[in-house]
Amino acid sequence: MHVGFAGLGRMGMHMVRNLSRAEHDVTLWNRSPAKARDLAAELGCAVADSPSALSNAAKVVVTMLADDPSSQAVHDGADGLFAGSAMTYVEMGTMSPDHIAWLADHAPAGVRVIDAPVSGATQAAADAQLLIMAGCTPEDAAPLTPLFDAMGKETLCLGQTGSGAVMKLAVNSLIHGINQTLAEAMTLAEAAGIAPDTAFDVIEASAACAPMLKYRRPLYLNEADHDVTFTVSLARKDMEVMAQLADRLGSKMPQGRTTLAKLIEAEAAGYGPRDMASILTFMRKETP
Repeated sequence: MHVGFAGLGRMGMHMVRNLSRAEHDVTLWNRSPAKARDLAAELGCAVADSPSALSNAAKVVVTMLADDPSSQAVHDGADGLFAGSAMTYVEMGTMSPDHIAWLADHAPAGVRVIDAPVSGATQAAADAQLLIMAGCTPEDAAPLTPLFDAMGKETLCLGQTGSGAVMKLAVNSLIHGINQTLAEAMTLAEAAGIAPDTAFDVIEASAACAPMLKYRRPLYLNEADHDVTFTVSLARKDMEVMAQLADRLGSKMPQGRTTLAKLIEAEAAGYGPRDMASILTFMRKETP
């Protein structure tokens, strides 16, 4: 399948490699052109010089962008994706459902917009083990199955446009809550004199251990020696969008709001570009 791909960040680079390995014909566009050129040289694929040119090059365009403003900027305008001729746009970044509704409302007539955010860190993206949450019916997703199967381990169809975005926020709310609670549990154990490795051994063997704690263990125990996989700033963005959605729906999320408050504090203290595992370091500094 000929697919256009926009957004070559930590996740997008791996997703493109997997699409290429599955023998899809990929054309790339990125706001930092050098990234697109370098990856295209590695994979032997084409590069578009604008979002509209990317859309003209493929029937399906996948975007993996950071937030609502970046997605709107890439889709909108005289040289945006919607100015091209693609018939399906799949937004796989973490967006607000309001933005997905905006995309659907502003897409050209006859064009389909599907929100299909993913769960899984950079290693899951590299291994094509992402969980894909698609805001569409199985029938709508069927033509995209070869693409989804190349990037993920499972695709769950949630029925209507925007439901993928909502579910992604719900999942990330849980993930960031676990991240914060892990930091608190570790600092409690360490304050009592238990070594970090030992404390993590116990947590990892307990009923409380989520899969993310296992694969993120090296980052929690030695963040500085590992590449950033998901920043504190992105976590704060996720939780802010979650809080806005909760306000609109009248959903009470007291723990989520506490997690958001701590992320805001950590970002203000300079932790924004660091991995979300650095919340453990931040909490240690808050412990007398």
